Amino acid sequence: MAFLRGARRSLGPILYNRVFTSSGSTSTTFATSRHKFSTWAFTKRGSLDESTQTKISIPACYSSGSVISLRRFSVGASSADQMSLIKQLRERTSAPIKDVKASLIECNWDIEAAQKDLRKRGKVLASKKSSRTATEGMLALAQNGNRAALIELNCETDFVARNEIFQHLALALAKQALISNSSSEQASGILPVRPDYLEELTINLEHQKISGETTVQNAITEVAAMMGENIKLRRAFVISASSQGVVSTYLHTSPQPGLGRIAGVVSLEVEDGNSQSEALQRVGSELAMHVVAAKPLFLTREHVTSDALENEREILKSQAESSGKSQMAIEKMVEGRLRKYYEDVVLMEQKFIMNDLNVKVS
Repeated sequence: MAFLRGARRSLGPILYNRVFTSSGSTSTTFATSRHKFSTWAFTKRGSLDESTQTKISIPACYSSGSVISLRRFSVGASSADQMSLIKQLRERTSAPIKDVKASLIECNWDIEAAQKDLRKRGKVLASKKSSRTATEGMLALAQNGNRAALIELNCETDFVARNEIFQHLALALAKQALISNSSSEQASGILPVRPDYLEELTINLEHQKISGETTVQNAITEVAAMMGENIKLRRAFVISASSQGVVSTYLHTSPQPGLGRIAGVVSLEVEDGNSQSEALQRVGSELAMHVVAAKPLFLTREHVTSDALENEREILKSQAESSGKSQMAIEKMVEGRLRKYYEDVVLMEQKFIMNDLNVKVS
C-alpha cells in the first residue's frame, strides 16, 4: 500500500539531468528534492582540472522550491595528450615519472613551465639526498700522451651507474681533471686532485639531455636531480710520466671506452731512451692488467712499510707458536712465510699473469 500511494505521487521530485562535456561524451546525474548533493561529470577523455558550482532552481511544481547543487567541470588536456606530454618531458629530463606528472599538473600541462619546475624541484631534492650513502658508481679515465687522469664518481645504485647521463658526466669530469693540470709542468708521478677544487671549475657538457657550460658542482647537482639519487665526486688523480716514459692503463668491466669498475694505471720509464714506445706501451698495458688481477700493495720489497711488515710478522709468529715447535724452528717458519707474503703483496715479487714468471724477470 505504501508503494502504491507513493506511485500515485507526482514524479516531479525526481529530476533526470544529462551533462554534456566539451568532448561530446555524456554522463548522467540524478538529484532528488529536499536534498542537495554534487554530481560528477565523468568523461572517457579529458581531465577534471577545474570545478565550479552552479545552483539551479527547480520549479516548485517539481521540487517544492528545493535547490539542487550541481558541479560543472572544464576539461583540460585529453588523456592521449597528457600521456604524450609526460613522455616528452621524461625524454627531455630523464626525471622520475611521478615527478614529471606532478610538475605537469602543477603547471597546467605546460611542458616548458613544467621543465623549469622540475629543475627547481630536483635541486631541492638533490640537496636533501646529499647525506645519503653513495657506494656504487664508475671510474672514468682520460689520457693524453704520457699523462692520464682518473676520477671516481659515486651514486647509490648500480642502475644509475649504468645510465648514459651519469656515464657522460663521469667522462667529462675525467677530461676536466686532465685539462686542469695540463698547463703546469710536473715531474712524473701521481698527483691527487681535490674534489672541491674540481667542483669549482667550469665544465662543458654535450649530452642531448644535459648540455651547456656550467660549474662541475652544478652539473653534479643537476644529474643528481635527474637520477633521484645522491651523486658524489669522491676522488681524482693525475698520473704523469717523463718524456722518456709512457702511461699505460687497463679498465676492467668496461661498459664503454674510458669507463670501468676497476682501473690499473702503470707509468714506465726507460733510462737510456732507446726503447720503442709501442713495445713499452704494450708491456705497460699487460702490467696494468696484472695490477688489476693480482692487486699488489707495494712496488718492491723496499716499499713495504715497517708497520705492515711488523703486523704481518706478529700474525705469522702467533700462528707458528701454536705448533709447539722450538723457538729456532718458529723463527724459520716466520721467515719462510714472510717470503710468501712478499709474493702476494709486492708487484716485483709476484708471478706475472701472462707467463707465470716473476714480474721482475718478465
